[in-house]
Amino acid sequence: MSQSAATPATDELDYMTSCALPTPWAQFTLHAFVEKATGKEHLAMVLGDIGNGEPVLARVHSECLTGDVLFSQRCDCGAQLEGALKRIAAEGRGVLLYLRQEGRGIGLVNKIRAYRLQEAGADTVQANEQLGFKPDQRTYGLVQPMLAQFGVKSLRLMTNNPRKIDAMTKLGIEVAERVPLLVNRNAFNQHYLNTKAAKLGHMMTPLTPAPVEDGAL
Repeated sequence: MSQSAATPATDELDYMTSCALPTPWAQFTLHAFVEKATGKEHLAMVLGDIGNGEPVLARVHSECLTGDVLFSQRCDCGAQLEGALKRIAAEGRGVLLYLRQEGRGIGLVNKIRAYRLQEAGADTVQANEQLGFKPDQRTYGLVQPMLAQFGVKSLRLMTNNPRKIDAMTKLGIEVAERVPLLVNRNAFNQHYLNTKAAKLGHMMTPLTPAPVEDGAL
């Protein structure tokens, strides 16, 4: 299926429009969707022919304004977003879904509240739980209808998160390969990343980074 010939609305989503999106690494096509139940706007960045039946290099990325836009070093989200787009560009074919699930699904204000709790000693899981949330509130039910717009059924999924792989499988999406996405370990996010590995099962090796240089704060 061509990028400009996406199918009409599904029960979950309305397909809205698309445009060219030049980036430092390649010119993608940006597709916009609106979730019917919430009115949230979700995006797909597509490069090349992804509807030819071959497994597609893909990233399912949840919104992180602090990391994706404000360059926060508390997490690895912004670096994962950039790294995924670079890999897709290098291969000349792939898709990145950008889901509006800020703060692992708890929203921006609550994420900032969670950061305050982390500054007081909680880890990322404990902070969510102290606010009355699950460690990870995200859902992935929109991935299948979004990919279906482009005829995609099989992924080479860029992720460290086994829960995301399980979610794709339950949706009937084949994960032909897991592509690790290990980026941006630093002194600010090391405890966060180690907690995700220890408590959320993320597939990464705990490491101790170099100390923060004077003036880095």
